Amino acid sequence: MIENRFFGLISSILFLGIVMACQSGKDPGPEATGVYDPTPYDWRKPANFPEPVYDFSKNPMTQKGVALGKMLFFDGALSRDGRIACGFCHQQYSAFAHADHSLSHGIDDKIGTRNVRNLQNVAWSTAFFWDGSITDLDTLAISPIQNPLEMGEHLGNVLDKVRRSSSYPARFKEAFGTGQITQENFLKALSQFMLTMVSANSRYDKYVRKEPGGDLSADELAGLALFKKQCSGCHQGELFTDQRYHNNGLPVSEINDQGRFEGTKKETDRLKFLVPSLRNIERSLPYMHDGRFWSLEQVLDHYSQGVKDSPTLDSRLKTGGVLGVALTEPEKKQIIAFLKTLTDQQFITDRQFIPN
Repeated sequence: MIENRFFGLISSILFLGIVMACQSGKDPGPEATGVYDPTPYDWRKPANFPEPVYDFSKNPMTQKGVALGKMLFFDGALSRDGRIACGFCHQQYSAFAHADHSLSHGIDDKIGTRNVRNLQNVAWSTAFFWDGSITDLDTLAISPIQNPLEMGEHLGNVLDKVRRSSSYPARFKEAFGTGQITQENFLKALSQFMLTMVSANSRYDKYVRKEPGGDLSADELAGLALFKKQCSGCHQGELFTDQRYHNNGLPVSEINDQGRFEGTKKETDRLKFLVPSLRNIERSLPYMHDGRFWSLEQVLDHYSQGVKDSPTLDSRLKTGGVLGVALTEPEKKQIIAFLKTLTDQQFITDRQFIPN
């Protein structure tokens, strides 16, 4: 796993250079005309996915809106020091997670208290962050922008910087029909870009849809069967998450993160965290809310022999008084083989997500 950390570090350095170059005061995309262009963006639901929960009617996606959102997503001006873009922590090669740090790494090299969750399939997300404290995609960006450990800025200052830009007013005119840069349109543009982050072309997806390239090996099929039996209670459906909150028996770390309880103050929420999707899990290490595990082997070792009991422990992890999930070493290898079929190479290499 040292190699993975090194790769992530080098990638972060290179990525930061790209972002800073893109945001050096020049318009990174095609010349803006300032003429409203409502050409729709061709967003399609994958055949094997459920209906999205995002209300597209309140924020119709357009090609210019998506392009504007992408420009904002990779713009360091959204942070206090002009260096930390949204894309600094959400990097494509790791399914828009941050694979080189256990915990979030932000402004002034400050370290946060939780691992960065990836950004993918947000059109189906009912809540965001490990504690589900945000439930509307159109307000999601406010939190990292104003978090003193992440981007360290105030939304009002960000809007002022965008308004003073030589290129953004024309971009907003193209996307929304007005050069007036409002908080609503600023956030909607970011949402439009994030909505394009649809990951649905893994080998597993092709297997389910009976498409070419969807062949699974005997071990992968055995892993799928085991996964359905042992893991799908929380990691449900084609999104591989039930989008609920569970205590999965992690021993409390020095950070003493109490999970959803931190916001609700309900004892029934203590040590519960929002279940992450397992799509692209091979690439979005480290794992758990505090990034304590750097391999899938460590994750399965936890579930088989590391679960700690507590009043809110998920009942599926304590059956007949026995903690954890009974898994043999061969079974763990088969589950991991299956989990790797959820890697979507097209998604993590698609050039549409590369800064202009």
